[in-house]
Amino acid sequence: MTIEVRDAYVHNLKHIDVDIPLHQVVAISGLSGSGKSSLALGVLYAEGSRRYLSSLSTYTRRRVTQASPAQVSAVRYLPAAIALRQRPSLPGSRSTVGTMTEILNMVRLMFSRLASHRCPNGHQISPTIEVARKMAVAGTEMGKITCPTCGVAFTVPAAEDFSFNSTGACPTCGGSGQVRQVDSQALIADPTKSLKDGAVASWHLPGRNFMPYVIEQMGVRIDVPYQDLTEHEKKLVLHGKKKQYQISIPSSTGRVFNMDHALYENAYQAVEDTAKNSSNERTLARLNRFYSFAECPTCHGTRVAPHLLTSLLDGKNIAEVSELTLEELADFSGQLSDHLPENMRTMAKQIIKELTQSLTPLLELGLNYLSLNRPSASLSTGELQRIQLVKTLHSQTTGVLYVLDEPSIGLHPANVAGLIDIMHRLVQLGNSVVVVEHDPTIIASSDYIIETGPGAGKVGGEIVAAGSPLEIIKTKGSLIAPYLSHQKKLTQRRLPAAKKIFEQGNVSLHVTDKFNLHDVTATFPLKRLSVVSGFSGAGKTSLILDSLIPAIEAQQKGHALPQHVDRLDNVGLKTVKTIDSTPVGKNVRSTVATYSGIFDQIRLLFASTLAAKKKKYTASRFSYNVKMGACPTCKGTGVINLDIQYLPDMEETCPTCDGQRYNEDTLKIKWHGYSIADILSLSIEDALTVFKDKTAIYHTLQLLNEIGLGYLILGEGTTALSGGEAQRLKLASQMGHEQAGALFVFDEPTVGLHPQDIEVLLEVFERLLKQGATIIVIEHNLQMIGNADYCLDLGPKGGQQGGQVLVSGTLERLCTSSKSITGKYLREEIKKEQ
Repeated sequence: MTIEVRDAYVHNLKHIDVDIPLHQVVAISGLSGSGKSSLALGVLYAEGSRRYLSSLSTYTRRRVTQASPAQVSAVRYLPAAIALRQRPSLPGSRSTVGTMTEILNMVRLMFSRLASHRCPNGHQISPTIEVARKMAVAGTEMGKITCPTCGVAFTVPAAEDFSFNSTGACPTCGGSGQVRQVDSQALIADPTKSLKDGAVASWHLPGRNFMPYVIEQMGVRIDVPYQDLTEHEKKLVLHGKKKQYQISIPSSTGRVFNMDHALYENAYQAVEDTAKNSSNERTLARLNRFYSFAECPTCHGTRVAPHLLTSLLDGKNIAEVSELTLEELADFSGQLSDHLPENMRTMAKQIIKELTQSLTPLLELGLNYLSLNRPSASLSTGELQRIQLVKTLHSQTTGVLYVLDEPSIGLHPANVAGLIDIMHRLVQLGNSVVVVEHDPTIIASSDYIIETGPGAGKVGGEIVAAGSPLEIIKTKGSLIAPYLSHQKKLTQRRLPAAKKIFEQGNVSLHVTDKFNLHDVTATFPLKRLSVVSGFSGAGKTSLILDSLIPAIEAQQKGHALPQHVDRLDNVGLKTVKTIDSTPVGKNVRSTVATYSGIFDQIRLLFASTLAAKKKKYTASRFSYNVKMGACPTCKGTGVINLDIQYLPDMEETCPTCDGQRYNEDTLKIKWHGYSIADILSLSIEDALTVFKDKTAIYHTLQLLNEIGLGYLILGEGTTALSGGEAQRLKLASQMGHEQAGALFVFDEPTVGLHPQDIEVLLEVFERLLKQGATIIVIEHNLQMIGNADYCLDLGPKGGQQGGQVLVSGTLERLCTSSKSITGKYLREEIKKEQ
């Protein structure tokens, strides 16, 4: 049986018909922007999740975020759908690896059933089957046990009592592991300013701008620098009593506003009262700049109430067990039953078996280095996505369609086999898997491949090939086929000889102690492409983003090096440009045109027309963010949200401007026959012809086209771009004619890129190198690693098993290294080409 999709036209899909096999792993391949995600997420997931939710009660539907109906005529035989997106939502501050994976639930159960507990008089009671039975009803009178030494009866803690998000929370920090207090240094923004000119930062918070005039009534001078105030005056600013005053506030127009009951809030109270009276998460997050955070003095960061630390499992308390890596936890739990009485081992093995079932897929996906107490907010995108994948596997659902959006992000080649195994296990459980992917190994392992294309943007959106991997390899016109058959060679750049790599200089640093990096020296050649590889958690980010970049920036500013870097030898590098794959632009008002910087110049062109001058329209008139030019209905967004009771909000094209963002009068102004909305609807490639005589605009458009973004529409929202598209757009904004002394650092630039797109990116890198740039790439992708002039491989694995420099040298040296797991997989890949 197949899912039948008929007449799908989401985004650039050209009213396609496609049949997708059920109960198989189906890979969707294609260039960036070819329509892969539109088909997988915009049609399959959107419709599958919407249909499932529509079967729930009205009460439930109103409390669940629902997808709008997909732009498709018919989808038949579609199961309920779950999506694992490329950018998972960030977990809250109270979430840890233990809570997110639910492994901590099993650990808490182990402590309630198998641990040794301490009585109020300090006697440690050995675990027994009788105690375990009592713990099964802990919290009740039956849950009380008697100490065999002193005879005192006490209640044993239940599994829930060990939760730092519940009754087990530390009473001081409430289970956060941190305490916060207002930082007095953060309250004063600039001591050289007067109170009237804004010296007190907390008085910039909403509703506090009149505080200088209140404190003036208290006898404090508001027109002299804060640093020149007397100690008494400063004390009133920071600690003055809350009291009402009658004040007069002069305005810029000369008018005076009188307040009879102006309440004074000192610099501290302005922060504390805002925090107390606000429930807006954005406002509360903004207040963090006024606080300093420190480890909780009661629980020392463990999050749990201190009395719970007296319960021991094989000599370890719950905080110590939470500090173990997942690999260490597997070893610890595997030996646990050996230390228990014979009559407890059956129960222990049952609990441990369930724990092992949760741990195994995490270990297979290379997350062995994570600890249970690791904050979820500190995890990378790839780590979050893999944890989500494992959670779905552990739930053992059946009859579900799983839509995975590039699950290989952040995954070392050694862990790809584990990912492939998990996808096929989901199918064995009776589910269907659709994976949007670029990794040839994952695509080749699928049961069925659908390829979108033939190009990107308006020249994409079609089904160019469909069939088994063997059928795709034989398909003419398939862009992925040469990579599946290894006809395309991994290395496309001409790499320098080993003796010439450092001929233009180097940059070197020594890291004393940073996470798992201990006494590590790293050297990189100037004006070369270097790749830093290794497992997730091997120390790549710590070495480059947390050490090298801050050290260079500190050196350029004349500041001290970071505490953990005691040496930096750098003569040639003057600037650092970091390019990652995080979204560009904050909202729908950010477009390709605005982000690239050409929109200001385009608006000037429209303002220079005779028609605009006649109406006295300036360049601001042609901004959709300005009331004068924007459509009055949608306020310049081009869409409106319809709030339909009991149903999900619907985003519709604005009926007034038809999605053009502008009002009618603004659209009447033409430049070379185009309205401003017509320009925004052009692709970058089409715009090249339109602006061929406008040098500055043409140069930017040409650059964007050369780096493979020619299909993007100028008015396209930047928040909708993929990770790879966002990264290349940032790169274009940084590129210039001369890059001597510039270090470009790329954090996984292959995210979201088809192997052919990676070839284009490598050509861009070559161009940067010719302009004198130095490039360092943090990467797992073998195609990118295989084109590096210089390789620095960290490992051997992640976490405490990482942090060592295994290889530093040429590609050949990496491939022949017996220490490097990366080298092993690279060597095997190159062999397949022969």
